[in-house]
Amino acid sequence: MIAIDWTALVLGGASGLVMGGLFFVGLALGMRLALRSVSPVKLLTLSATLRIAALLGVGWVVIGQGGPWAALGYAIAFLMVRIIATTIARVGAPAGRAS
Repeated sequence: MIAIDWTALVLGGASGLVMGGLFFVGLALGMRLALRSVSPVKLLTLSATLRIAALLGVGWVVIGQGGPWAALGYAIAFLMVRIIATTIARVGAPAGRAS
């Protein structure tokens, strides 16, 4: 039977929830700024680079400190936040007009 390290799993999950939230808040902010910008591609590229680097950097620390169970918790929590964020975005999007 596989021994599950619940402490590492929960700590990784907590880190994943925080980082997932920050990732999608950063995405929303980057999109809002890019839509008002003269050069949206540069702004979106910078936003994506910073968000991905932060997500991977914290993930690297979580794996280094907590091991594979923490990594699993981190990944599951990020995916849960992703599902929630995309659901909220889909619900909040205005309906298309029928011509």
